[in-house]
Amino acid sequence: MKLSYSSLVAAAVCATAFTFSSCNDSKSALTTEVGTAAETATSASNAVATTETASTGPSTPDPASIPASRIADAATITARPQVPILCYHQIRDWRPRDSKGAKDYIVPVEQFKKQIQMLADSGYHTILPDQLYAYLATGAPLPPKPIMLTFDDTDLDQFTVARPELEKHGFKAVYFVMTVSLGRPRYMSKAQVKQLSDEGNVIGSHTWDHHNVKKYQGEDWVTQVEKPTKTLEEITGKDIKYFAYPFGLWNPEAIPQLKQRGMVAAFVLAEKRDPQDPLYTIRRIIASGYWSPRTLHNSMVNSF
Repeated sequence: MKLSYSSLVAAAVCATAFTFSSCNDSKSALTTEVGTAAETATSASNAVATTETASTGPSTPDPASIPASRIADAATITARPQVPILCYHQIRDWRPRDSKGAKDYIVPVEQFKKQIQMLADSGYHTILPDQLYAYLATGAPLPPKPIMLTFDDTDLDQFTVARPELEKHGFKAVYFVMTVSLGRPRYMSKAQVKQLSDEGNVIGSHTWDHHNVKKYQGEDWVTQVEKPTKTLEEITGKDIKYFAYPFGLWNPEAIPQLKQRGMVAAFVLAEKRDPQDPLYTIRRIIASGYWSPRTLHNSMVNSF
């Protein structure tokens, strides 16, 4: 079953003050690469220093430690089977004032638990961005049935509801933080973001206040990416290397700006990847609040 949410991108986000939803959607699936992947990964791991990831797999190279000569060209990266990546926003029960469109971005608590249980029962293993980068860039092997779980916008329920549910299954996730919201009511605090990082999850940048990247001018790159990245690095004590575009919207002009600011990869939504820079247009799909576990699985299989 294929579902498309292109028409919801602009309409379903930011319906109320500081209720930021950032995505759009369509397709998904599950695959692992065969052939020469193990060979490539072995030579890459012998050539670089490795750092331990907090996911289910072995040591993974830090992207900065992989020699440029080991990184595949864009065509090779694009040709690798895509890993399913889910994008979540709010994890809470629907309220009477929630619009039909907004409910795509709001997954009721019990529905979320059932979705995560389905992933666990189906044998999925969560991976983190360094693992995904190593796989895409060098062909490094991944665990069986890999999946990445991502959360946008810093909502408090991602910490209070999603975090314990993921912990129950030994899952880790990526949290793309919008720094303007830190410490506000219904959003995570700096201490909670640090705790997520300390527990082995990955913190990524999601701009300062969810401003559309395609509209950046002048100092916007400093305000929206540079300063928030520094803030997150101060909070976590770690380099911030991954970025999620607000609303999933991007343009080619954004990619060199992200590279200049230390981002090694960036995540869009369901649209096509850029053939020149596939690492800066990695696809995700929104996990809809309407989806049963079966529908979620079908959407993953049909989309990736």
